[in-house]
Amino acid sequence: MKVAVASGKGGTGKTTVAVNLANLIKENSQIYLLDCDVEEPNAHLFLEPFFEKSYPQTVPVPQVNHDNCDYCGRCS
Repeated sequence: MKVAVASGKGGTGKTTVAVNLANLIKENSQIYLLDCDVEEPNAHLFLEPFFEKSYPQTVPVPQVNHDNCDYCGRCS
């Protein structure tokens, strides 16, 4: 079974619901909880998980070449 807890608005309790569902289900089966919050993935703080693998993630930040820029605003 796959369950998704989602909302477009912050502060609605998505992490609270997901963590409590995971705690309820984990006693009877193996679960995978993916915290896909871009700004603050913090479900691990509530669950004490075992991590088999960890991968570093980065976010590319565009660099403006000011020598070529005439501040026309088209790129924005």
